[in-house]
Amino acid sequence: MKHGLKCVRRPTEDLRRPRFAPPLSQSGFSLIELLVVAALLLLLCTLYWGSSSSGNQQRQTQMDCQVHLQKIHVAMAIFATDHAGQFPAVPGARTSAEALDALVPRYTVDTAAFICPGSKDSPLPAGESIRQHRISYDYYMGRRATEPQQILMSDRQVNAQSKRAGESVFSASGKPPGNNHGKRGGNLLFCDGHAESSPPQLPFSLILTQGVVLLDPSPQPQ
Repeated sequence: MKHGLKCVRRPTEDLRRPRFAPPLSQSGFSLIELLVVAALLLLLCTLYWGSSSSGNQQRQTQMDCQVHLQKIHVAMAIFATDHAGQFPAVPGARTSAEALDALVPRYTVDTAAFICPGSKDSPLPAGESIRQHRISYDYYMGRRATEPQQILMSDRQVNAQSKRAGESVFSASGKPPGNNHGKRGGNLLFCDGHAESSPPQLPFSLILTQGVVLLDPSPQPQ
C-alpha cells in the first residue's frame, strides 16, 4: 500500500476583503462636535452666573443704601430731641441738601451717608457743610418725630410732587430722574427710623400735607 501526502482543500477566501474591515457606519460624536457642545455649555453657564451675580450685587447695593438712610436718621433723631420733635427745616430751602445741612457737623460728620451707593453722585468732603453740594436723597421737610409711619426720606423720586397709589415714584425705565437703583425702584425711610425697599410704583399714596414739602437733590422750578 502506497503512502503519500494527502492534500486538504481549504475553503476559498476572498483575498480582496481586508481581514478586519471597518464598520459601514460609526456612532457617537466627533471631537469637533464635542468641542462645540462644551463651548455652548460654557457660554450658557457664564451668562447664567453672570446675570445672577449682577442681580445679587444690585440687591446688596440697595441694602447698603438702606443702611445709609438709617445712619442719617440717627443724626436726625438727635436733632429732633434738641428741637421739640421737629426734624430739620430751613425756610426757603430749595434742595434736600440745604435743609439737611443743619445736621453737619454737629449731629454727624459722616457725610458719605448722604450719597446713595447705587448712584453716580460724587463723594462729599467728610465733616464739611453739604449745603452747596448735591446729595442722593429726597427729604420731606416739615415732618415731626411724632409721625412714625410717615415717609421722611427716600431715594431720589421722579419729581417732587404728590403721588397717588399706582403712580411712579421711582424710575420704571432705569433712566433719570429717580434712578438711584436703575429700574429696581428705591428705598423709603420712615420717621421711626426703619427703611424699606419699594418697586417703582407704590401701592399707597404719598400726598404732601400742609406744611410738608418734598425737597429734591436738584433745585425745583419755582
